[in-house]
Amino acid sequence: MLNTNDKKAMNATGPLPTPHSPLPTKLFGTDGIRGEAGKYPIIPEMLVKIGQAVAASVKKNGIRRIIIGHDGRVSSSMIEDALGEGICSMGVDVVLAGMMPTPAIAFLTRSMELDAGVVISASHNPYQDNGIKLFSPDGYKLDDGVEAGIEALILSPSFPGDLTGKSGWGECSRLEDGNERYLAFLRSTVPENFSLEGLSIVLDCSNGATSLVGPEIFTRLGARVITIFAEPDGRNINAGCGSQHPKVLSREVVKSQSDIGLAFDGDGDRMIAVDENGEIVTGDGIIFVCGRKMKQDNRLPHDLIVCTVMSNLGLHHALTKSGIKREVTDVGDRYVMERMAATGAVLGGEDSGHLIFLDQHTTGDGIVSALQLLLTIKEEGRPLSELASDMTVLPQRLINFPVRSKPDLSAIPEVAREIQVAEDELGDSGRVLVRYSGTQLLCRVMMEGPTEEITDRLCRSLAETIKRAIGSGPEE
Repeated sequence: MLNTNDKKAMNATGPLPTPHSPLPTKLFGTDGIRGEAGKYPIIPEMLVKIGQAVAASVKKNGIRRIIIGHDGRVSSSMIEDALGEGICSMGVDVVLAGMMPTPAIAFLTRSMELDAGVVISASHNPYQDNGIKLFSPDGYKLDDGVEAGIEALILSPSFPGDLTGKSGWGECSRLEDGNERYLAFLRSTVPENFSLEGLSIVLDCSNGATSLVGPEIFTRLGARVITIFAEPDGRNINAGCGSQHPKVLSREVVKSQSDIGLAFDGDGDRMIAVDENGEIVTGDGIIFVCGRKMKQDNRLPHDLIVCTVMSNLGLHHALTKSGIKREVTDVGDRYVMERMAATGAVLGGEDSGHLIFLDQHTTGDGIVSALQLLLTIKEEGRPLSELASDMTVLPQRLINFPVRSKPDLSAIPEVAREIQVAEDELGDSGRVLVRYSGTQLLCRVMMEGPTEEITDRLCRSLAETIKRAIGSGPEE
């Protein structure tokens, strides 16, 4: 488990930009503030200021309490200390929840009527990274306008000014029953008579935040649970396991002859499934299986789901066949949520396994997604392999690689030509998608096509062209 006394992770802190080097004008990415722990902006000086800015944003309310949770990285205790110091220095109280999934903090923020929720996490990234996600009092991620206001305070050289004697110090306390509160909420998302009795489940907790509550909820519901990768030590989070690396889970499901495997990511907001034959069912497949059942049960308003540009063409074809419409957004759960709110959709998500059941929770929740999938399987009386087989996944190849910068790719002649070549060859039988990561200096080239050979060849050719133009290292 996490050694909260480990202070080595951020001893060698990177310096703040000097007066001669301009401060970055953008801290928030698509999912909060993120970076390598010990390097700007994830350094104590900035973290204190971030805490102060978040506290300042809630001081107009009367309660003035902020909850902080984390996903178990070795750097989390140092970040928690610095954020807490900044918040308390503004006269706002801090409630420490300890290691809990990101969606648990969203739930607790809302149910305990707190002013904000803070999660210390870098989600599916390796342990060296860490970050800060923020939730509003109603349990939703902050909108762009609120984030912009907080960011402006953080980057203002005159903030926070003279704090002495202005508000008094906030107090810091620990939440002792956070897990039980969250487990009760999870139980409430399925019918009262719902049982997993007779079902064998393998859980991959990614050595992350679901390591305690994940096995507990499925055991309480009556399943036989085999748990793997549930021993976080601060450095093994997401390491060859979890929703991004489900191959070990797949082997364990087959070996143990289990009915299903479920893989979460480090902070518990994503979920990928493995059927009883060891075949991986990604977020697209889960959206299809659950969406079709929700439509049959008249629980899918407007017969609509929301997906992203990364969703496989096979999902679009399967949804059309099932009479389900879809809205398509850019990558990122915040964009999915925005479109869901605008259209009244209650189901949306990403192929990566970040799924939102808006009739159950205000944010993506891997365990809630797993429970909804299991509810569908139980009510259909069919194994996951059969339910997912009605969607044919087109061959897809994704290549990620580091880049020096993020210029407009259409303005690079050789890249534009290579994209056109691929699109001409694929025609209506596939597609090309090239995008930058929202949080890292990475380029992502995704190709779908009629065969594995064509898809792989075109994807590699385009990736190599981009690497020659702006690449900075070997493929990840």
